[in-house]
Amino acid sequence: MRILQLCNKAPYPANDGSSIAICTLAEGLADNGIELHLLAINTKKHFKPESNIPQEFKLKTNYQSVYRDANTSIIGAFLNLFSHQSYFVSRFFFKEYEDALIHKLKNFSFDIIQLEGVFMCTYIPLIKKYSKAKIVLRSHNLEHQIWDRHLVSEKNFIKKTYLTLQNNRLKVFEINAFNNVDAIITITDEDKKTISSICSKKNIYTCLTGVNLNKYKSITHSKHQNTLFHFASMDWMPNIEAVDWLLQHVWKNIVAQKPEAKLILAGRGMPERFKAYQNTNQNITIINDVKDSVEFYNDYDIMLVPLWSGSGLRIKLVEGLAYGKAIITTSIGAEGIPYTHHKNMMIADSPEDFVSAIITLLNNPDKKTDLQKAARDLAEKTFDYKQIASDLIVYYQSL
Repeated sequence: MRILQLCNKAPYPANDGSSIAICTLAEGLADNGIELHLLAINTKKHFKPESNIPQEFKLKTNYQSVYRDANTSIIGAFLNLFSHQSYFVSRFFFKEYEDALIHKLKNFSFDIIQLEGVFMCTYIPLIKKYSKAKIVLRSHNLEHQIWDRHLVSEKNFIKKTYLTLQNNRLKVFEINAFNNVDAIITITDEDKKTISSICSKKNIYTCLTGVNLNKYKSITHSKHQNTLFHFASMDWMPNIEAVDWLLQHVWKNIVAQKPEAKLILAGRGMPERFKAYQNTNQNITIINDVKDSVEFYNDYDIMLVPLWSGSGLRIKLVEGLAYGKAIITTSIGAEGIPYTHHKNMMIADSPEDFVSAIITLLNNPDKKTDLQKAARDLAEKTFDYKQIASDLIVYYQSL
């Protein structure tokens, strides 16, 4: 079987959730004997030099990327008002990538063309013109659902009006994409149910995002015990919303009860207003760019994932399970993970519950140890990348 994987970002090194999702599935497919071709848009925002990619990964994925400055701009946002396409989508369609895709389709006959996320669906007409392959959308998130959840709390009237327009366009585009592919791969059963309610006759398969567990050593004793951390890409709106909520509704109550408590906020693209906390609050440390994620997980102890919007599987949370971290998250944060509350992780859906869960772990080392062991056990049982890819191949053979 020969598969072409089209990505709206360069996945290697896998240093954020979507990159991990793309990278681990690519390796899983290749390690199961698939001839894989990976064609990525290497955006200015998430630029990754090809010279930094190991030759082994390039060879096993037939890796190729095309540079694009896909950043939003005031001019671009304004001009988009005179079109019918969502500005979220239109930024990812451009001639250089179109040419690279045509060249690939003319030179290879593919069985499956896998689109990594709805933004790559803008190339569906082109694919159908040059290929008879089955087109599969791997839906990482329901993109319009993320914005629906965010817009509820947006206070700026002008911004909310513009984003509502763009999200309405995105929703139309996303639903059309669902109807124009041969199959949809969701990362959670929750997303599968939602898409099934929109496209009841569509062929949909849930494929969790796995990890190579050999690369994740369970950490039972962190260097800085009883520290609390949030580690995520801070240029993604749901993560910014999560940290805002944590600081506004939870952290002051924790410090009031535990003056020695330490919170580490880490991730690329940290907003300036969060950085300011480090100067005014001795209990908060900001790490804007984590150079070595293995070292980071070794250093810090209890993982906080207070997500209130977004959809799909939170890959950083899967990494936390693989490292055997004690995790506190929300029901939305835990979507897609077959957890047992108080066994594999703790679920807290209010400020009071989140504070209580943190205090419980700070006061009860045995509870924390039990969570750590059960987290790793769940990762080993559920998230092995090679087995997940093998099951997906069987599904692809049935199309």
